[in-house]
Amino acid sequence: MNPTSKGIAVVTGASAGIGAVYAERLAQRGYDLLLVARNVERLEKLAGAIAWSTGRKVEILGADLSDAADLAKVEQRLREDQQVTMLVNNAGVGATAPLLNSDIGAMAQMISLNIEVLTRLTYAAVPGLVARGSGTIINIASIAAIAPEILNGVYGGSKAFVLAFSQSLQHELADKGIRVQVVLPGATATNFWSTAGTPVEHLPQEIVMPVEAMVDAALAGLDQGEFATIPALPDAEQWTAYETARIAMMPNLSRTAPADRYGSVSSRA
Repeated sequence: MNPTSKGIAVVTGASAGIGAVYAERLAQRGYDLLLVARNVERLEKLAGAIAWSTGRKVEILGADLSDAADLAKVEQRLREDQQVTMLVNNAGVGATAPLLNSDIGAMAQMISLNIEVLTRLTYAAVPGLVARGSGTIINIASIAAIAPEILNGVYGGSKAFVLAFSQSLQHELADKGIRVQVVLPGATATNFWSTAGTPVEHLPQEIVMPVEAMVDAALAGLDQGEFATIPALPDAEQWTAYETARIAMMPNLSRTAPADRYGSVSSRA
């Protein structure tokens, strides 16, 4: 590792879109990189360009994270490489078709990539970060995590998991020197939309954010100490109010008796 390096940032889904911009920006910030994606040709081009422009060490790892053997390779690297200081869980897929018009096999694959893969990679990375006393986990969710009605329901559900998982991670790791950030982008100008079934050109352009602006906002949120970053949200107090309302319910979510509004309900064995 270069003595001036901030360590190795591992970025999944790094060959294009959000992942590629994260790779560029993190190298500019002084991180060496391990870029993970299926498309090795694009990874090689990106790695060469970043290494040339920043002087950082950029390594690639071609892996289809939906393949168990490839996923295991990435997990092993995260467990064993003591230079890893950041994991950006960006790999994922989406869908825009209504649930009843969707293929259940494709939905199952989405659940596997968006939930299982993210969870396994996080579990591979976190013990080493904790042992070293520092590190950062960035999980890329979506505004669909809190607005599941706007896109495919399975996609929204998978991103709600990412948000809830990140909240739990933040709670567990707060006193261990580990930063956790969850990013909830809105519509972003990447090839995600074509893969999901609705080309970005078909969206109202007033809701679409350039990918560079999205990533720059997310990193600014990280710098500002945000746990949840919604790049398009003008008033951060709206998120604070959302979280405050959620936390206020906690003491009342589990009690010995039903709430009064349900009338007199006797418990039965």
